[in-house]
Amino acid sequence: MHSTTSDSQTSAPSASDAPLPDTAEQALKIAVVGGFGVGKTTLVRSVSEIRPLDTEETMTRAGAGVDDLEGVEDKRTTTVAFDFGRITLDATSVLYVFGAPGQERFWFLWDRLFSGSLGAVVLVDTRRLEDSWYAIDRLEAQGTPFVVAHNDFGETEHDLGEIRSALDLDPAVPLVRCDARDRGSAKGVLITLVEHVRTLLTGGPR
Repeated sequence: MHSTTSDSQTSAPSASDAPLPDTAEQALKIAVVGGFGVGKTTLVRSVSEIRPLDTEETMTRAGAGVDDLEGVEDKRTTTVAFDFGRITLDATSVLYVFGAPGQERFWFLWDRLFSGSLGAVVLVDTRRLEDSWYAIDRLEAQGTPFVVAHNDFGETEHDLGEIRSALDLDPAVPLVRCDARDRGSAKGVLITLVEHVRTLLTGGPR
């Protein structure tokens, strides 16, 4: 399990430290999707160089019979629309990151988040791996490039080969391990996605 006090976290810029570069010419959009409680909001917060916009609300008893809490019983808040953050890739390109809500009742929002996206990150938790199938199916159906990231909660031990097999994942789809709380680790997932899309567009790595 990755440390939560790494240099990559402590060196993360604050909202006041990260104005949009004057040289920015290209804005790229990606979506972060996955099951309920998998860490999507945490990943957006980790990578964003601005104060992220989120729609986290306190969970109430009213949702107890609607949202499946198995494996995430300690969860106290949930996203009800989407999360939004920004990260500068280079002098001319910025990446806008949209985190989707994970509950099934909000899945109708996903297709809109996919629209116009460079690609997507499917965040998975091995305790609730079946929650990832819908996201993968929708992305494949729409032809949206994506990568899969196993958010390592330190609760279970599965190698990436086992996870790929369980998800019946195409060999061409990158599968990586990450700690969504760690800025460097989360940023690495986004870099993997950008490189994957570049490979698909150019036919090979640059």
